[in-house]
Amino acid sequence: MNRFFFYICFVTISFIQGQQTDYVDFKTANVEVGFKPDSTKVLGVVRYNFEILKNTDSIFIDAINMTFDNVSLNERDVEYRNDLKKLWIKHDFKAKNSYEVSFNFEAYPKKAIYFIDWKNKSDMTFNTVENKQIWTQGQGKYTSNWLPSIDDMNEKVEFDLSIEFDKNYQVIANGKLTNKQINKSTTTWNFDMQQPMSSYLVALVIGNYDKKTETSKSEIPLEMYYYPEDSLKLEPTYRYTKHMFDFLEEEIGVKYPWQNYKQVPVKDFLYAGMENTTTTIFADSFVIDSIAFVDKNYVNVNAHELAHQWFGNLVTETSGTHHWLQEGFATYYALLAEKDIFGDDYYYWQLYQYAQELLEQDKSGQSTSLLDPQSSSTTFYKKGAWVLHMLREQVGDKAYKTAVKNYLLKYQFKNVETDDFISEVEKASGQDLSKFVENYLLGLESFKAKLIQLSTEIYEEQRNRNDIHSCMTNQISSKVYSKWDLFFGKMNDFYREDFFKRTFSDPSVNRDDFIKGILNSKDLKIRQSIAINLTEIPSELKTDYETLLNDKSYITIEKALFNLWLNFPQERHKYLNKTKGIQGFNDKNIRILWLTLALMTEDFEPENKKEYFDELTQYTNPVYNFEIRQNAFLYLQEIKACNDACVENLKQAMTHHSWQFSKFAKAMLEVVEKK
Repeated sequence: MNRFFFYICFVTISFIQGQQTDYVDFKTANVEVGFKPDSTKVLGVVRYNFEILKNTDSIFIDAINMTFDNVSLNERDVEYRNDLKKLWIKHDFKAKNSYEVSFNFEAYPKKAIYFIDWKNKSDMTFNTVENKQIWTQGQGKYTSNWLPSIDDMNEKVEFDLSIEFDKNYQVIANGKLTNKQINKSTTTWNFDMQQPMSSYLVALVIGNYDKKTETSKSEIPLEMYYYPEDSLKLEPTYRYTKHMFDFLEEEIGVKYPWQNYKQVPVKDFLYAGMENTTTTIFADSFVIDSIAFVDKNYVNVNAHELAHQWFGNLVTETSGTHHWLQEGFATYYALLAEKDIFGDDYYYWQLYQYAQELLEQDKSGQSTSLLDPQSSSTTFYKKGAWVLHMLREQVGDKAYKTAVKNYLLKYQFKNVETDDFISEVEKASGQDLSKFVENYLLGLESFKAKLIQLSTEIYEEQRNRNDIHSCMTNQISSKVYSKWDLFFGKMNDFYREDFFKRTFSDPSVNRDDFIKGILNSKDLKIRQSIAINLTEIPSELKTDYETLLNDKSYITIEKALFNLWLNFPQERHKYLNKTKGIQGFNDKNIRILWLTLALMTEDFEPENKKEYFDELTQYTNPVYNFEIRQNAFLYLQEIKACNDACVENLKQAMTHHSWQFSKFAKAMLEVVEKK
């Protein structure tokens, strides 16, 4: 057959028959895969077993820019075509028959799998730990870039992965590790999945890791991975993990549907986290110590990705129109998990903050229906969470929880639409929810009005319970500073920022007395408000303000160091010596600021200036994560010291897989080259 005609026939057949899921049901995939990371090559063998639902003369498997050989159907040669987007198999397929297609493939993927640091030259001058990794990201990128698979999320397949790699590395993937085969220089890791999933949830990570395993109440293994050098950060990073797992199983009412649950931090991840089935991958910027936990922690992302194991992985949207069934549910249930840990005040204050974000979006003219596939993340995540909160209030706890349980069990390992969920709530509650859907899922003005009403009620309730503004004013005027902690102790942690803003701008309050009172408090968050908001420090508050450098908060120390350095030039040596060894978050926020200030302080350790400049410049190198690099680039630009090495690293950053970082690098390079 003419190859061009062959291709046209395939395209025409696909168009006439509609979605492939209408006539083919892929059941299992046995994948053997290996990597050549220095050349970003993926190669392997795949066997798909499938059933034909309707007679057809072709099927396809999505495969971006791949090459194939040894293509066979039921162990016999078969006619096929590779159009660099799909692998087409030509055969007289009969309904109700089962088949197996197998093939070898090779690919050099441009996205969906990332080879981290294999081409970078590691410079250990400043204690850089080599961190070579391979990790995947299928959602929004398509797994078919590195693994021949079915992009349509309505096709769910049981994937079993066999991964061969250098035996000096750890391999983590979906499912249960059934065995490891030790070869001469490699290890083959075999993973088994027992239930099907959409291909965007297929995942693997290769790197240098240790792990700790805990067990849930329902006896599910909870594997928490970490870099060997971060053993002391294990507990604060994964704090509350088991607690939240147990809570969500009980709250949702459906047992965790998979064999185990793994969480793996990776370098330069594209997002905060990704809920791959059994294997959440998250950004290693969330790997933190106990000090960082106060300001930045993994708790919400942890709970959100875990909730997706039910909402998104067990039941999956049919299309982007129903994306809120994944993100809205995950956001809502993560908030419920945090409520169980941090209390009701936290829950309602976060809902209030979500409402303010939604109302700001509305002001900018960007509000959309919850069922608009082009909606923003704010809509899918936070409006979705609010709709579930409203729905639960309307139908009651019992009916709501019954509906969620029935919905998950009825549609487990299947795909769903919004009507599927609403129907279950109507059955459980006996209510007609057509008006609810019309007003809040589809309607914009009705939802906005309800949101304003409910968020106002939340604010007033929080204010009535927490607002001690008049008491605080009395204490300020009488200067009884010793009792400030007593008052702050009665105030909701998450209401204090609002209290601070109102009181700080209140003309009836003596600002110096107010600030002095806070600086004599032991409350880290309210003290942090001073570090952030008070940039011009009165000399009479200098001694009290300096105590902020002792706080167990990297944000507070960073802000206080800069403000003190700026306000009191004569004391710069003292502030630099006090903060010399502090690194800060994983992005080295304090260290990079410290190096910059040390370079700008003319008489501070002149003999070490070159060393400090080299270290600051070194942090722009690709061996560091992009958060560190971006901080270093920004400070070097600020002091007009982006030298040739900095510029070369900036050019390299322009090709980074994170589009935000790449965009930043391009913009900065334009500025640097103009000067």
